[in-house]
Amino acid sequence: MANPALRRAFEAKRFIVAPGIFDMISAKVADGMGFDCLYGTGFGTVASHLGVADAGIATYTDMVARMGQMARGVKTPMIADADTGYGGLLNVRHTVMGYEAAGISGIQLEDQEMPKKCGHTPGRRVIPAEEMALKIKVAVEARTSPDFLIVARTDARTTLGLDEALRRGRMFEEAGADVVFIESPESEEEMRAIGKAIRKPLLANMVEGGRTPILPAQTLKEIGYSIAIYPAVGFLAVAAALERAYGHLKQQGDSLALGESYGFKRMTELMGFPEVWDFETRWAQQPAKAAE
Repeated sequence: MANPALRRAFEAKRFIVAPGIFDMISAKVADGMGFDCLYGTGFGTVASHLGVADAGIATYTDMVARMGQMARGVKTPMIADADTGYGGLLNVRHTVMGYEAAGISGIQLEDQEMPKKCGHTPGRRVIPAEEMALKIKVAVEARTSPDFLIVARTDARTTLGLDEALRRGRMFEEAGADVVFIESPESEEEMRAIGKAIRKPLLANMVEGGRTPILPAQTLKEIGYSIAIYPAVGFLAVAAALERAYGHLKQQGDSLALGESYGFKRMTELMGFPEVWDFETRWAQQPAKAAE
C-alpha cells in the first residue's frame, strides 16, 4: 500500500529532496535521516544487483524484487525507477500493479524505446509522444490507490530538443501524470523554461557529473520544481570509500588507519542486531519442552 505521506508533502508544497538508494544498507541509512522521500535509482540498483550498465538488461522481475525489498525495509515513502514499464500497455499495467503491491509509493515511467539507457548517457531514442501518453493513462487506471504517484519522464530533450520535451511534458500532464520529469536539461535557463511551462509538480534530476547543472534546493523551488532526486550521490560516495579502503588494504596489508569509519557497532545497530539479541535472551530463558 502506498504511503500517503508523499502525496501530502506535494499537496503542502513542501520541496522534497530525495536521496538515491540502491541496496539495503543505503536504504537503512537514508531512512533514518528524516527525508520526505527516497528514490530507488535504476542505475544504482542494476549496478549493485547485477554489476552491469543500466541499459535495459535488468528485467521487471529483477527490479520489482529489489525495489520492493527496499520499500518494505524502510518507513520513508519511496519512488522507484521502472524504466519504460518493461514493454507495451499490458506490461505497464502489470508493472504498476506489481510496484504498488510491493509497497512502493510512486513509479517513474519514461518514454524511451526499449532497451532503455541511463538518462545522462548518449544514444537514447524515444517512442511517439502519443504512445507514452497512453502508457500514462494505463498506469493511472492500474493503480488501486491515488496515493500511488505516477512520475512521467521524457528523454526527448537530448535528441529532439527542448521544445519537443516541453510539448511532451504538457501531454503527460493532460494524460494524468502526478509528477512530470523532463530529463537532462542542459542549462539553468532551460530549467527555468521548464518551470514556467509545466503546471504539475516538476522533478529535477541532480546527477553529479551529468548533463544538468546542480542547483541548490532553494533555487530549484524558486524556478518551479517540487522535488529533486539525487540518484548517484550514494553509490558514488560508496564506490570512492571502498576504493580507498581496499586500496589501503592492498598497499599496507591491514585495515588500520583508514580514517573515518561507520563503525562495526553502529552497523550492527543499523541492521537490527540488538533486537535479535533481545529476542534470543528472552527465549533462552524459556524451558524447552521435552519431546514426548
